[in-house]
Formats: sequence, C-alpha cells, structure tokens
Amino acid sequence: GKLTRDYLDGKRFRYVPPLRLYIFSSIAFFFIAAILAGHSIQINTETTDDGDISGIQINMDDMEELDEALEQLDPEVAAEVKSGIEEVEEDDHDHLQFNDEPWDRETNPLIVPFLPDGVNDWINNEIEESPQKGKEIEANPNLITDKIFELLPATMFVLLPIVALLLKFWYLFAKKYYVEHLIFALHNHSFIFVVLLIIMLVNTYAGWRDPGETGGWTTAANAITAGLSIWIPIYMLVSLKRVFQQGWLLTVLKYSCIGISYVTLLLLATTFVALTSFVLL
Repeated sequence: GKLTRDYLDGKRFRYVPPLRLYIFSSIAFFFIAAILAGHSIQINTETTDDGDISGIQINMDDMEELDEALEQLDPEVAAEVKSGIEEVEEDDHDHLQFNDEPWDRETNPLIVPFLPDGVNDWINNEIEESPQKGKEIEANPNLITDKIFELLPATMFVLLPIVALLLKFWYLFAKKYYVEHLIFALHNHSFIFVVLLIIMLVNTYAGWRDPGETGGWTTAANAITAGLSIWIPIYMLVSLKRVFQQGWLLTVLKYSCIGISYVTLLLLATTFVALTSFVLL
C-alpha cells in the first residue's frame, strides 16, 4: 500500500501514473497468457508393471496435429487412440431439450415470455448453431481461447470502476474521494497481473527444463507458485490496512466483505466473457 499512500500524499514524481502502470501490466500479462495458452500437443501413456498400456491421455489444441503426434507412438497404440477418437466422434452431442422434449426451431423453440420476439429468435438461432460451434471448438480449441483473450482485457478494465465503487461503499465514512479508491484498485490489479505473469513464466520455464515434471525445476516452480499465490491475498489485506489506516479487526471484516463481493463480480464477468466469446464465434 505504500505506492498508493505516496501517490495520494502527492509524492508522484518518481512513480509511473496508476493508469499507465495498469495498462502496461495488463497488456504484458494478457499478451504472454495468450501466447502460452496452448499451441502444444501431448500424448501420455500409462503402463502396468508388465508393460501393457493401462491408459492414454491426449491434450491438444489443434486436431490437425493429431496424425503427426500419433507417429510418435507405437503403431498398436496409435491404432487404439484412433479407434477411441472415432467412437467419441460417433456420439451424438446435439441433444438439446426444453420442457422435457427435444428442442426444435419450429415445434419446440425456447421462448422467454418477457423478451421481445426478436430476442427470442436470436436465442433460438444461437441454440441452432451451438452444436456446430461446439464441434468447431472441439476441432480447434484456439478459436474460443483467442476470442476470450480478445474480450477479457477490456472486461477487466470495465470492472475497475465497479471495484472502486465497492471500496467506496465499504469505506463510505473514510473521507476518501472516489478517484482515490480507483487509484488503489489500479495499483492492486497491476500487482496481481505482475505476480500472475511471474507465475506463468516460472512454470513455463520449469516445463521446458523438466518436461517429465519430476525434477528440481518443477519442485521449485511449484514452491514459487504456492508462495506467490499465498502472498496475493496477504498483500491485499496489508495494502488495505496501510492505505485506509483502520484497526486490524475492522480491516479484516471489510476485507472479507470486499473479497466476497469481488470474487462474485469476477465470476459473473468471466461467465459473461465465456458466453459472449461463444456467441461471437
């Protein structure tokens, strides 16, 4: 909280302006996150003591890379994988039901009574297109991932004024202007982006140095991740205490209320982003 305290006290010459700091840290975070979000394929096999294959796990971002990846396996294993994929593809995932009956655009559409006809038509258009979109996402998960990373930065930026309102509400009698709460929110979100960026880079580097995830690099990365993950909520609490300078008991109570409100807001925002990304495909 020292950065916010100094800034509010007028000691600003040596500091980056809060908005610029937020924009830089958020761009860096979302840019790296988008790059590291996928573009890899892994096939892991589990074997018994006798050498028989007991399980096969495939993690991929592009089905076009499947044949190339299967070449790394024993021919019998590759055949088993292909057989399993064919069985999954033959499953019917398009069964949508409303009122205990299969959805049909003409005979059983979804109608929300209080919505205009145009909105209901749009909803049913999305329902009609959803199975095809689902198959496209199955074939190439990067479609939905890229769309989410297009929307998420703007959504987080829009959330900032709302977070500042939450702080203003819980510190209504702290004699702080709204802009002061906004500056505090900008600084804390910048901190979160920087810490999450460090966690991503540490784990990526550890994965590169230790692909089997059994060596010292993985252990160190897990320890750093755990430490920083614990430090984030502690940092938030300490910064709240330092900036608003209230007693620990009151600060902890307000911290809990703000935390619950913020997590709820974040869940709503991420749900909105996920649904909007699916609709915009």
